[in-house]
Amino acid sequence: MIKNYLIDNSHKHASQWLVLAIDVLITIFNFFLAYIIRFGITLDSEFSNLLYQLPIITGLAIFSFLIIGSYKGVVRHTGMRDVYNLFLAVTVLIAFTAGIMLSSRTNLLPELLNIPVSIICIHYMLNIITLTTSRLIFKYCYYYIKSKLGETSRVLIYGAGDSGLITLAAITNDSNRASSVVGFVDDNPQKKGKTINGIKVYSSSSLTQSFITKNNVKEIVVSIPHIDKKRLSDISDKLLKLSVKVKIIPAVNDWIDGKLEVSQIKEIQIEDLLDRAPINMENQNIKKELKNKVILITGAAGSIGSEIVRQASYYSYKSLILVDQAESALYDLQQELLSKGITNFLPIVADIRDHQRIETIFERYRPNLVFHAAAYKHVPLMESNPCEAIKINVLGTRKLADLSSTFGVDKFVFVSTDKAVNPTNVMGATKRVAEMYIKCLHKTSKTKFITTRFGNVLGSNGSVIPLFKKQIQKGGPLTVTHKSVTRFFMTIPEASQLVIEAGTMGKGGEIFIFDMGESVKIFDLAKKMIRLSGLQYPNDIDIKITGLRPGEKLYEELLADTENTMPTYHKKIMISKFDDDNCENIKDKINDLCIMNLLNQDHQIVGKLKEIVPEYISNNSTFESIDKKNNVNTGNNQKILI
Repeated sequence: MIKNYLIDNSHKHASQWLVLAIDVLITIFNFFLAYIIRFGITLDSEFSNLLYQLPIITGLAIFSFLIIGSYKGVVRHTGMRDVYNLFLAVTVLIAFTAGIMLSSRTNLLPELLNIPVSIICIHYMLNIITLTTSRLIFKYCYYYIKSKLGETSRVLIYGAGDSGLITLAAITNDSNRASSVVGFVDDNPQKKGKTINGIKVYSSSSLTQSFITKNNVKEIVVSIPHIDKKRLSDISDKLLKLSVKVKIIPAVNDWIDGKLEVSQIKEIQIEDLLDRAPINMENQNIKKELKNKVILITGAAGSIGSEIVRQASYYSYKSLILVDQAESALYDLQQELLSKGITNFLPIVADIRDHQRIETIFERYRPNLVFHAAAYKHVPLMESNPCEAIKINVLGTRKLADLSSTFGVDKFVFVSTDKAVNPTNVMGATKRVAEMYIKCLHKTSKTKFITTRFGNVLGSNGSVIPLFKKQIQKGGPLTVTHKSVTRFFMTIPEASQLVIEAGTMGKGGEIFIFDMGESVKIFDLAKKMIRLSGLQYPNDIDIKITGLRPGEKLYEELLADTENTMPTYHKKIMISKFDDDNCENIKDKINDLCIMNLLNQDHQIVGKLKEIVPEYISNNSTFESIDKKNNVNTGNNQKILI
């Protein structure tokens, strides 16, 4: 019964007037107690004075508490600020009491109100001690009863520093769920065995399954500020083997109004464990570049496009033109922006292949910057539909680039992919052709054409992370194409920052590439995601090897090759070196490709792609027959970074 009452009423707080009444009663009792301490239990001649003074003290106490507002604090969340307010209220009360005493001694008030100085001092000390103690007793009794009778989650905090103390306060003061912190864990051996706020600190070596079982630990919260990805990955690997939920606090600058809320403590995600330092951009340069500009973003409702929109919305642009053919996704983005109070944008449903429609948009809004993120990017699908890949990735990009040049766009930033390097599939080859066309157009245009390349994006539409999550929800198995397949990864915000930064630093004609650190083994990624879900491989969920898909590489090409790149002012961003090509010949071949595409003859079209991109050698695809016909050694795909 008590348990149900606590659960049903955990969100309710005691009435402010009830708190005020209790405080006043304690103050009256303390005044009576002060007389007993001073004059003894009988009081004798002082009793009549006490009865006369009590109503006055009661009125002054009510007045003092009302002035300061000490009764307004939530008792279960009593903190130093509440104690300070009580101190002020008691001090104001004593000041009034002292004033009455002086007035009675100067015959301004009756002699019966002449309160002895000793009574005033004793009353002052009693009030400070008892009012503060009562608050703390109520607070700790509430949490003790709740932890004993309610559904309690027993928590360990990994990190016994300042951040750990803040996390402790956030968990303890959370009224929505009953949580009990059973200990701190810290790597510093000097903290082992010590206590913080009465809670013991354990060494990281103490974290064994028997320890977790003995203490009935359900969650471990990693509370280490500015922790690097490698250390977080190592810690999480150890903790996830203990059959507990592993959570992490957000970065300090993400706290709400500088205060950590329990709602911000989330279960650790695979993005948190990406084993490399994230890129930080020079925002002052971006701020200057985007100021008072009309910015057009294609593929604005997609993973990368929508994040470019979000990041651009923080700056003082003139207007955002959001172009996408996916109406539902574009509507969702529109509602998101409106909910944030962003209104100076225009969502436009349009297909970049529709020349007349796109030309009307350019003519009406005259964009200064174009971020071209619209593309078909799924490798196996495009391997089966090369005509569609060319329509969007080549023809659509060509039309956008031509219109940007015609209407005097300042900069055109093209979002490419690492699959354009030594492509083994149709998708990568079409993106490479688009890169080549943009580079050639730059030579004859006043518009500055810039290309960005990066690897796989964690959490983007159609990427491996959402796929694994869905498979885990269904109970598995997780599907991996090959046990040795590896990929480079970056987060959506990082990828979008790179695109915006490229538009800022680019002078035109460059291909910006990104040092993405070490590649990630997809099989290991799958096992880590299973552990993050609180399950075990292979006991709970298995991993199935399905074989490489059409056009898929076992290893992606390394983009950060020092022999083929030049540095920029940002150590993580480089510019690709490339040779001058016969642009007139390339343009003619691309025009022929676009005309041939109308015939919907897959092998002829892919053959033309291979003619334009000589390094394009198909892998695990029906188009390998074209390479054999052309006497190309498919086992020796020469690495060319252009």
